Order: sequence, then structure tokens, then C-alpha cells
Amino acid sequence: MTEIPAAWQAQIEIDPAFYDIDPMEIVWHGHYVKYFEVVRCALLDQIDYNYYAMKHSGYAWPIVDLHVRYVQPLRFRQKVRVAAKIVEWEHRLRILYRVTDAATDRKLTTGHTVQVAVDMRNGELQFETPAVLRQRLGVM
Repeated sequence: MTEIPAAWQAQIEIDPAFYDIDPMEIVWHGHYVKYFEVVRCALLDQIDYNYYAMKHSGYAWPIVDLHVRYVQPLRFRQKVRVAAKIVEWEHRLRILYRVTDAATDRKLTTGHTVQVAVDMRNGELQFETPAVLRQRLGVM
């Protein structure tokens, strides 16, 4: 397996807020998707192809698949690291996520998203990754 370039990876730290907690006193499952979005935005900024750049390039990149595996619950004020890395880009954009406890590095959650390019002019799905993303990834 080839090593993932550093530019294709990002990490943030999150301190779950009280409003993210459910009646069972753990982070509500839907907020994990929000945490994935926050790190995904950091990752896309890092490769200079954030959602504004996507729109400007003429492509929408809707998420067509989302998977979350809850290993251990997140709790109020538990500092966690959320990491993302691009693992597939040729026909779709597949990003893996890993949530770990910031103090112990214990795995808490994993997941992935799949996004596809859609030409905003005609709504057509692109079966190959547009040149603009390949350029931003440095794989022309």
C-alpha cells in the first residue's frame, strides 16, 4: 500500500459541547457527521479545493455514501482528535475518518464518506475525477 501524502491528510481537535450531548450523557450519534464535516473542510482547505473552490470550478461534490462505526462513546468535554485522509480520488472522492481520544489516542469512531463530481451546468455525474481536483492533489 502506498503512503498517503501529508497534504491529503488533516486533523483537528474537538471538545464536545454540552449541546452535543444526548439524554444518555454521551454525544448524540448525528453529531459525529458534523465532526467529519469540520475535518473534511480543513482537509479541503489544505488542498486548496474547498466548497467555494468546487463551486467556482463548476462542480458540485455531493456525498453519496456515509458510514460511521461507533466504537466507544464520546462524552461531554472529552477532548478528541478527528483525522481525515483522502484514500481514493480517481473516480470519486473517498475520505476516511478516525476519531481518537486526545489524551490516550484510543480509537473511538471510524468512518468514511464518498463524494462524486457533478457538472453544475447540466447536472451530469462525472465518471472520472475532473482535472481541477487532480491538479490540486498534484496527480496530473
